[in-house]
Amino acid sequence: MNHLPVRFLSMIFLFLCESLFAQKEKLSEFYLIQRQYESRAENDSTALPLVQSLIRMAKAKENQMQLYLGYTDARYYSPDPALKLKYADSAISVAVKKKNDSLLSSAYLSKGVVYYFYLKKYKLALNEYLKAFEKNKSRKDPYYRNKINYHIGVVKSYIGYYADALSDFEEARQFFENETKKDLHPNLMYGNQRGYNNTLHQMAVCYRNLHDFKKSDSLVAIGLGNTWKNSDYKQEHSYFLKEEGINRYRKGDFDGAIQSLQNSLQNLITINDFSWLTVSYAYLGKAQWKLGHAEEGIKNFDKIDSIFNRHSFVLPEVRDVYEDLIVYYKDKNDASKALYYTTQLIKVDKVLEKDFIYLSSKIHKEYDTKRLLQEKALLERQISMRGWLIITAIFITAFTVFYIVLRIRSRKKGAGNNSLFGINFGSSSPIPIQDGTFRIRHYSRTEIGQDVVDEILSKLEEFELNKEFLEPKIDLKSVAKKFEVNSNYLSNVINEHKGASFNRYLSELRINYITEKLITDPLYRKYNSATLAKECGIASRTNFSALFTEINGISFSDFIRKNKYENGIIVDP
Repeated sequence: MNHLPVRFLSMIFLFLCESLFAQKEKLSEFYLIQRQYESRAENDSTALPLVQSLIRMAKAKENQMQLYLGYTDARYYSPDPALKLKYADSAISVAVKKKNDSLLSSAYLSKGVVYYFYLKKYKLALNEYLKAFEKNKSRKDPYYRNKINYHIGVVKSYIGYYADALSDFEEARQFFENETKKDLHPNLMYGNQRGYNNTLHQMAVCYRNLHDFKKSDSLVAIGLGNTWKNSDYKQEHSYFLKEEGINRYRKGDFDGAIQSLQNSLQNLITINDFSWLTVSYAYLGKAQWKLGHAEEGIKNFDKIDSIFNRHSFVLPEVRDVYEDLIVYYKDKNDASKALYYTTQLIKVDKVLEKDFIYLSSKIHKEYDTKRLLQEKALLERQISMRGWLIITAIFITAFTVFYIVLRIRSRKKGAGNNSLFGINFGSSSPIPIQDGTFRIRHYSRTEIGQDVVDEILSKLEEFELNKEFLEPKIDLKSVAKKFEVNSNYLSNVINEHKGASFNRYLSELRINYITEKLITDPLYRKYNSATLAKECGIASRTNFSALFTEINGISFSDFIRKNKYENGIIVDP
């Protein structure tokens, strides 16, 4: 018997086994790290040291696939949106090097989710989703295709294209519904069921905004039935409770609306979905107002303003809350509060005009920008006049007492005198207080090419995201040099797209940064204004205090007192 072929085959088998086991051993090094954190919840930062170890190992071994997965995991577990974007970009870079469209599509989608869910930058999110869609053309996975369609539909819905969004949602709904009827692995079934429920919720929102309430109510009923008493779908159940509360409010069932909306809050707070949280607070406050509990309603409206101060974000459908607050405080003759919410409404409109151009043009504005500015100026004059009147009254009272004392003393000396330091008290007359003026700046649209404008806006986005505005002694020329653009171009783009001069734009970024820190970080509330001015790059305490009052509509000291009162208002509704 010839043993040579047998020996040859045995050698080949041993060689293949050695290669396979060696590869398995190599892969197990990554797996041993990954299994230590893979069961942890999203945004759990305790997983990051382990993920960083995996990334370092992947770089050392030049394993691009593991490096891609490492960056993906880092994005998933990092609680900081800025870091999430950084890791998403790193994953995109690896996918580009591998020339793998499937990986690139996934990476673009992940980056879009960060923009959408964590930063509420819908235009940027849509751009990433469209890139993911383009790179997914050759991919035949229907689950992934419909996941992209769903996210594109969500952004379309948020910016007001409800009818267009419904076509994307309908395709996704049909797919996910069909998948839930199949005998699938539990993990796959969970993903498809979540996709189906979330799509139903988004469709209900679209139909509600299109005033097709019958379809909206029907979808909400299906969603509540799917998620009722199912701990796996608490998030989705809270969305349907929110919509049920809105539907009950529309029908005049205010007690029922309050019950549904209050039940929706806890899970929305847990996942920090502050966009839908503001909607629940808005309709909860309106329902309480309708039942005659105006003060309770105002408390919920104030929570919306707290969220806006913290995130600089608001949905169009809660805009009218600020109008109600202005009217409420005007009726109570509280000019200070009316001025504050008028200033806030102007800020809200700037956000809406920037991120919701289509939808904001459809909203009836009882207080258009020009009228709001005029009313702001009037309220400022009223408060200023009231302050001057008080000061004048104190001054006159003090002067009168002083004069009487002098008269008494002069009579005792037998020499009456009606003058002091050359001032004749008998013939003097008060100087009328002059009204101040409120200057409104107007900017013309720039004729710069769109490519240059887009490039500058992109660099401004990075400038804001990286907090470069905190650097002291920066000016228009230094930023233009850093951006490698003409300083006039930069000034014009900021004027047109940010609605302010460069210095004003810089001041608002700095004050907004400090305001958010004061709200979210108790340590900052211990600092004085001089320290905070230095922290955000403002030259002096005086400038800081003046800018803080002008931009926030409330003085620094009053803000601290108000914040202490409201501290924890979002955590414990």
